Amino acid sequence: MSNIGFGDRDFNFAVYIANKPSMREYQHLTKVMPLCRGEINVINQSCGNGWRKVFNVYAKLLYTLDPQVFDFSIKAPIWQDYRDNHLLQEGSKTALLFSSPQLSKSTSKNDMLHIICGKSHAKALINKGKLKVNLDWLDNEFAIDRKNKVIVCPYFDYRQLSNIKIESLARLLLTLKSTL
Repeated sequence: MSNIGFGDRDFNFAVYIANKPSMREYQHLTKVMPLCRGEINVINQSCGNGWRKVFNVYAKLLYTLDPQVFDFSIKAPIWQDYRDNHLLQEGSKTALLFSSPQLSKSTSKNDMLHIICGKSHAKALINKGKLKVNLDWLDNEFAIDRKNKVIVCPYFDYRQLSNIKIESLARLLLTLKSTL
């Protein structure tokens, strides 16, 4: 199986989500497709506030990461500009994937980080045998598998992944990055 979703084909920062935008042009994706400038706005206009929240939280997370370790925030003066001009585009090193994590493929890329959006999505992947990880649950919302560089976090929504929780996720990602 290959990775399917939006983003840079040469990504090293992967976010996995259970659903995809309900637009006809995305229903038959078979690979990772870079988004074009303005395409996030088109998806937001067509699919509503839920997708706006996903993209906003993703960009806010990247912008919260330590710029001495992650270079996302140095590419734009504010997170909104990063979202609109870099997120999930070619060369961004980011991906939003609708497929199951391909952990065995990423072992050769030891800088690969995986974030699974939502405890229920992670549990469904595990129960279906599509995710083989050894998760250490840090609390009711966050889990980590340091060996495979996988973090389970709340869904990318303002209520579930608040700014305080984004900061917690950023700290967890920093610990994974320091073990690479």
